[in-house]
Amino acid sequence: MKKLSDYGRDEHPEGDAERPQLAWSVALLDDCDTCEDIRIELILEEVGKPGYGLVAHLAPANARKLRAALTTALKEVGEDKDPSNG
Repeated sequence: MKKLSDYGRDEHPEGDAERPQLAWSVALLDDCDTCEDIRIELILEEVGKPGYGLVAHLAPANARKLRAALTTALKEVGEDKDPSNG
């Protein structure tokens, strides 16, 4: 089973050869035979090039570590409010 959590793309301007626009998606995945456990799947790929991106199968502990890193970065830029709390 694969259940999509969310998806989007970055806001980087189009046409930058050094930093192409990226799309991302996050899903719950429970049928990865080699992982042998539930994973959080994170996909990053260049906009307009589906299927050529990178896929990470994160264990819950590593997904929490990524969440903590994003939270820290958001605090550094003054965006430390949780959007789900208003």
